[in-house]
Amino acid sequence: MARVVVDVVLKPEILDPQGQAIVGALGRLGISGVRDVRQGKHFELDVEDDLDEATVNRLADTLLANPVIENFAIRRD
Repeated sequence: MARVVVDVVLKPEILDPQGQAIVGALGRLGISGVRDVRQGKHFELDVEDDLDEATVNRLADTLLANPVIENFAIRRD
């Protein structure tokens, strides 16, 4: 078995209200130095060792992320 990690975040040009709310909360907590926050989703999949990259990419692109508004990154741990 192998572990595949897929991280999904909104594309830079898409407004991220949750990220903006976090930045605002940081200021209220007295934490400075954080200019921007982009929130996202983190998926961990246990897969067969021989599952190919094209299949993992298709899975992420069609099921885990909305390619119109989100980018994703895949890594095997």
